[in-house]
Amino acid sequence: MGVSFDLFGTLVTADRPADPAAAVATELENRDVAVPDDWADAYTEAHVDAPDGAEVPLPAHVSRALASRGVDYEHNAARRAVVAAFDPTVETRPGALEAVDAAREHGPVAICSNCSVPELVGRTLVRSDFERDDFDAIVTSVGCGWRKPATEIFELTAEELGVAPDELIHVGDDPQADGGIEGVGGTALLLEECPLADVPARLATLAAQS
Repeated sequence: MGVSFDLFGTLVTADRPADPAAAVATELENRDVAVPDDWADAYTEAHVDAPDGAEVPLPAHVSRALASRGVDYEHNAARRAVVAAFDPTVETRPGALEAVDAAREHGPVAICSNCSVPELVGRTLVRSDFERDDFDAIVTSVGCGWRKPATEIFELTAEELGVAPDELIHVGDDPQADGGIEGVGGTALLLEECPLADVPARLATLAAQS
């Protein structure tokens, strides 16, 4: 079997801007981009026609939002502004290291994370108590183009771990997003029902049953 973990809210806590539109606007201005007066409206509007379940990278959204207001800017300014705006303070959640160590006893381990900001997952891991080598694969929505609960992101995670989708156990905190693993026949361990401290014992039980 393989085990994947949600990152934000499951393995770590990471602060995010209280007002994302304002935070991005500040970073755009720091890069000499003229932020339109109605930026708050532009930020909340849909600018990319994406299929259901697809991830729209936040830099692409910001770029289209600026273009919708006729704002020109340096090529990489939107991406650099977004990355800077979402620069978190990170804390590893109690029991997270033990849960991942326990998962490794039963097979390969991945992170499967919804995240529309490039570089954020990698930056978060560097600031956590984890090492990159703790995970055999890292699958993000911004990287693969699909957001949980879309089945595609779970299928890719299983493929990266070399297991069948129905052999994948996914640990997460969001019943709707993380529960999407059941759409490919896998097993969801949701923190509201199975806290991190209980994950090692639950994985041992599932491994014995497989």
